[in-house]
Amino acid sequence: MTDLSDITFLIIVRSDSIERLENTLLVTNYISSSFIASAFIMESAAYENGLLKKLIGSNFSYTFQEDNDPILFRTFYLNQMLKTVKTPFVAVWDADVISPVIQVRDAVTMLRDNQADIVYPYERFIDTSPILRKLYIKTKEIEVLERNAKKMKDMYSPNPVGGAFLAKTISYIDSGGENESFYGWGMEDGERLYRWENMGYRIKRVPGPLFHLSHPRGQNSVFHDADQQIIKRKEVIRAKRNKTVRENISEA
Repeated sequence: MTDLSDITFLIIVRSDSIERLENTLLVTNYISSSFIASAFIMESAAYENGLLKKLIGSNFSYTFQEDNDPILFRTFYLNQMLKTVKTPFVAVWDADVISPVIQVRDAVTMLRDNQADIVYPYERFIDTSPILRKLYIKTKEIEVLERNAKKMKDMYSPNPVGGAFLAKTISYIDSGGENESFYGWGMEDGERLYRWENMGYRIKRVPGPLFHLSHPRGQNSVFHDADQQIIKRKEVIRAKRNKTVRENISEA
């Protein structure tokens, strides 16, 4: 196991399908069997059934947040989770993604060696497909996914920024954490990147794939409201405009 005792994984979960629950268990098993690290999982739902807490066991710090809103306010909950982090580094990790262990290790090395403030532990973000997801469930071997990566579809190419990132905790906090103007799914990853660039953060990538374990796309995996979509677009445009202004000033 790789010693990442100086990092905390943060995962927010809404188990809105059996596939999502299965994916969460696959991801938590991947983390707990691959790394010596702190890990905090928050489950948000209308009521607590105790299932996820029981299945993940004692390897993760777990908390339940009762929330009757069918839309997961992910940015809000991640900011609440960030307040609990005591380690110098943090990994914000979706409940449906895994990457080769060496990529996470290399990302942490960049942070430890002060080569970067933020690191995406991948270059390609690819969807496994239901068929290859089932094969991974049966084998629990990430090599199966690596061998079949060319058969998978890219998500949000050519420069994906969703799924997972690692950061210096202080840098993530100083950047404002998550922008809570983003309510529900979509666009917050792009705005966050522009904001980091505005602040002059050193942002790196590690070569290799990030595998998204396929699942049904419910209302927490698509744009759920036209008005909210407009708000999100404005936030992204503002962050992008600030980035352009900063670049123009630096070139003057």
